[in-house]
Amino acid sequence: MLRGLHLRLTLLYLLAALFLVILIGGSSYYLLQHYFQSSTDLALQHKMATVFQMYGVPLPPELITAEHAWNASQARLAPFTPAIPVVQNQAGDEGEGENMGESGENFYDAELAAIFVLPIGASGELVNNPNPYPLPMTPNLEAGSTALVRGYDWRTTRLVDGTPVRLLTYRLSVPGLPAWVQLGRLLNDQERVLGKLLTGLLTLSATSILLLGAASWWLAGRSLLPAQKAWDQQQTFVANAGHELRTPLTLIRAGVEVAMRNQTGGEQKTLFKDILQECDHMARLVEDLLLLSRLDAGRLQLEHQLIVLPDFLPEILRLVERLAEKQEIHIGLNQAQGKVWGDPTRLRQVLLILLDNALRYTHAGGHIQIATQLQGQMVHILVIDNGHGIPAEHLPHVFERFYQVENTRTDEPRGNGLGLSIAKALVEAQDGTIRLESRVGEGTQVILTLLGADTQD
Repeated sequence: MLRGLHLRLTLLYLLAALFLVILIGGSSYYLLQHYFQSSTDLALQHKMATVFQMYGVPLPPELITAEHAWNASQARLAPFTPAIPVVQNQAGDEGEGENMGESGENFYDAELAAIFVLPIGASGELVNNPNPYPLPMTPNLEAGSTALVRGYDWRTTRLVDGTPVRLLTYRLSVPGLPAWVQLGRLLNDQERVLGKLLTGLLTLSATSILLLGAASWWLAGRSLLPAQKAWDQQQTFVANAGHELRTPLTLIRAGVEVAMRNQTGGEQKTLFKDILQECDHMARLVEDLLLLSRLDAGRLQLEHQLIVLPDFLPEILRLVERLAEKQEIHIGLNQAQGKVWGDPTRLRQVLLILLDNALRYTHAGGHIQIATQLQGQMVHILVIDNGHGIPAEHLPHVFERFYQVENTRTDEPRGNGLGLSIAKALVEAQDGTIRLESRVGEGTQVILTLLGADTQD
């Protein structure tokens, strides 16, 4: 009975664990990506400040701030960073060949070594190549146009071969100097590291799904052990109590019937009739409880066979026609068609429950109709009445056990609130579905859906 809950609880545990895995993995990936971008941007700004100082151009405020941040970060890393000698550049055109690293220092940071410098003239041409290696790209003129208007430009673009590059472009606006300077850093090393991290995280996640799935199933089973034990004990009690109640109820009924034979009328005979009515009500309740107990335990044996609805439904109608006539309710069959696989005895029980409910909630002069509809592989059996209907607030609960909607007809014997729950369990045991639609003052429609026989092997 608790298998569905076991599965749902397992999925809940698994989703919670996967959420933590994704949160930790995603945070790690984001933090590393953020670190790469922030360190790259800071190195580009520091390098740009060096270029400004070399040209004797005053630093913009944002570059001054970046210089302070760079010096602070270098001071923190100094005790842990090994020193690497600087390789000096040879002189180039117009004296631009000075070392483009940190002037006045004997060592440089590896992050700065990956940055290349593009001095650009007013017409967008490269003035010279101050780098000790061939340039990996030509100037990005779009970034230069933006820098000439705004003063600077940040962007990440890709080369023709798909290599990502981070660009920082600044306007100089000083006669005799390049119109703007563009710094770039290839990000293929960072992209490679992030790709390996992502592959590792995905591999870890796939492995975690298997391990967490097994752990979640075990944990859910452990959590449900007390509930399963209590449920099994309850089912055992219901089954035993039901069997034990059958005998005394039979004896009480037999004794009352014998006593009634000696009564010709009067108050005692009325009392005996009341006792018989209560015995019948208790007997039905016991039978319903035993049936639900077998359904819950999966011990109800079903005999699936071909059911030809045009032959089957008129027989059901014949069983309730006399009661319908007594209550002055018209009952009819419309469009009986189709074949289904199911247990005829249990399907008959379901339809009798639905028709009994329809008779119970339909006033004299009303009508009840049984109809069938074919929809693809499915066959719908409909029980429709024009009774007073069920209020909307009751509809979500009508298939719950012992739930009853007040009946305005006081002359009908009371039910036990198990009919629709039994019908639902029997239909689902035959791999079908059942749903109910109703409007107050218009009536109720119950749709029973089963797989058509033509789709079966």
